[in-house]
Amino acid sequence: MTVTRAQPDLFAAPADASGKVQVPEAWAHLPFFADGHHLAILEKIGDRTDILPPRDQVFAALEAVAPGDVRVVILGQDPYPTPGHAHGLAFSVAPRVRPLPASLRNIFAELQEEFGTVPPDGNLGFWAAQGVLLLNTALTVEPHNAGAHAKLGWDALTREVLHEVSGHPTAFVLWGRHAQGFRRDIRGDRHLVLETPHPSPLSARRGFFGSQPFSKVNAWLKAGGNPPINWTTP
Repeated sequence: MTVTRAQPDLFAAPADASGKVQVPEAWAHLPFFADGHHLAILEKIGDRTDILPPRDQVFAALEAVAPGDVRVVILGQDPYPTPGHAHGLAFSVAPRVRPLPASLRNIFAELQEEFGTVPPDGNLGFWAAQGVLLLNTALTVEPHNAGAHAKLGWDALTREVLHEVSGHPTAFVLWGRHAQGFRRDIRGDRHLVLETPHPSPLSARRGFFGSQPFSKVNAWLKAGGNPPINWTTP
């Protein structure tokens, strides 16, 4: 199935008039939302205005890709903790961000090796427009405190999302041990599952570089009669 969607406006908030975060409509049937688990997490966060990403971008990844349109899942850990970087898509940053975060620089280095070119900036929204779900296992973080919200309960949403999208053939890219810990939530055997070290500077040279994840995903998509992902050109 070919999925072509307009690149989402990741800087227009999915929020109601009161400023409260809205549930992504296409995913609202998941128990995490239907049973109100998201409200319990947001209540723990409270009225803090410094939480990253901004409150109106917390569910941007799910707003960008509906369940039936997901062709690839790239699973991250938590948003960038540097203010101004995170905007709701794993590994992505707003177009104006310079320099790029170290993990994204390494992702771009791998893209350069595979395709000879890289995107013009760090905004990966054009991947989402092609059916790439850029999901973090925690959707919020405190400034300069990586992993601060890892135990708030966001992982329940991750498990439900993986279970949902694995109802149809999907490519799953699991970088690092944390992401690989969710492997058991992928049901069925019709998928491509790639597991390599994380692209962070601490582990990229232990097997991320040279792993060719983007080329492998495209080869798998084409083998199934589906168009490849354009990883480099918005």
